[in-house]
Amino acid sequence: MSSRRKFIQHTTLLTAGALLASSFRNGIMPSDQVRIGAIGINGMGWANLTAALKVPGVVVAAICDVDQSVIDKRLADLQKMGIDTNTVRVYRDYRKLLDQKDIDAVIIGTPDHWHALQMIHACEAGKDVYVEKPVGNSIVECNAMMAAQKRYGKIVQAGQWQRSQQHFTDAVNFVHSGQLGNIRTVKVWCYLDWKQPLDRKPDSAVPPGVDYQQWLGPAQNRPFNSNRFHFTFRWFWDYAGGLMTDWGVHLLDYALMGMKADTPKSIATLGGKFAKPDSADETPDTLMALYEFDRFNIIWDHAVGIGNGNYNRDHGIAFIGNAGTLVLNRNGWEVLEEKKNEPKVAVPFQKSMDNGLNKHWENFIAVVRSRKAEQLNCSIQEAVKIARLSQMGNIAYRSNKKLFWDNKQGQFTDNSINQQYLAAKYHNGYKLPVV
Repeated sequence: MSSRRKFIQHTTLLTAGALLASSFRNGIMPSDQVRIGAIGINGMGWANLTAALKVPGVVVAAICDVDQSVIDKRLADLQKMGIDTNTVRVYRDYRKLLDQKDIDAVIIGTPDHWHALQMIHACEAGKDVYVEKPVGNSIVECNAMMAAQKRYGKIVQAGQWQRSQQHFTDAVNFVHSGQLGNIRTVKVWCYLDWKQPLDRKPDSAVPPGVDYQQWLGPAQNRPFNSNRFHFTFRWFWDYAGGLMTDWGVHLLDYALMGMKADTPKSIATLGGKFAKPDSADETPDTLMALYEFDRFNIIWDHAVGIGNGNYNRDHGIAFIGNAGTLVLNRNGWEVLEEKKNEPKVAVPFQKSMDNGLNKHWENFIAVVRSRKAEQLNCSIQEAVKIARLSQMGNIAYRSNKKLFWDNKQGQFTDNSINQQYLAAKYHNGYKLPVV
């Protein structure tokens, strides 16, 4: 054998060995790599991608956004993380990303009005899905998303990452232990002073590099206004449901879990734009919703621009029982003694000790590999329960009626409400797929 051939063979073996060694790092075989495509990478989409990349064997294969400035920023961020962006394909249209055959799973971090279409199309394209909350922007969308997951058999995790935090699990287990006694009321609140009502702004030209029509998608075609774009889209009915669906799906989720509940019998609300009546927001800055169940009530209470919430916490869930009250939020939980009742129960503050988002991604990737969907911490079926509950509160507010839910029919008893609010209205030629 010639010396040149020996050299080439030796070099090839060294290179292959290096690649193999790299592939075996953290015990991950090349066949166990999970290649991710991220759709919408400005806010939680980016937070999800960075959390995903902390899981051994996860690789970013593609990113997609309608805003070129966001794409440029994230490519620079990936480079700072030591990722060769030449291996990352870039898209402005999510359907083209879904056509990329080597993508195993996608992140959907777009505004709420896009979640259902993109999740259904991703399942149809053979991808597993991590979809941000709330999973759907209407009750009909939620039903279609569950049907798509069932039809295509894909792994679908919702971005309710608190379900992966240990202290939330511990608190719910304590509620289920019965030590609080009979629980008659669950109070859930969100008082956020770092979110303020929006000042009105004039419509303007679409910013350079933004595909505004692609951003609108199925939403009503309106002139560009910066209040409706990026983060603050949350306060407009075309795209989302305000604080009720922004934080409500996180917090009300634990009210349902703690009480082992599903859907209420009736829903009534009071609220409005009380903080700043002339604000640009469409969703209420102040809202109380009362959900009636057979033996208890759940009360939702939110205020934009105020930080002094119940129990001196800006957000939380309180399970109020005869023997004590368990107060829970993202920081931890405790049980407050009910002094005049027996038996007495109290638990000192139990501080949160982990990162819920990172653990949620570890759970999702583990299930993508195992294909054991029952091990997901927040399946699409579980996520729909709370998205539906939050939407019920918004529908009661918008209709200014006390509503009654027919659980067998999966709709309100008032058919005029079903016709107006059960489904999101699609525009610009878009239609919700029939699954």
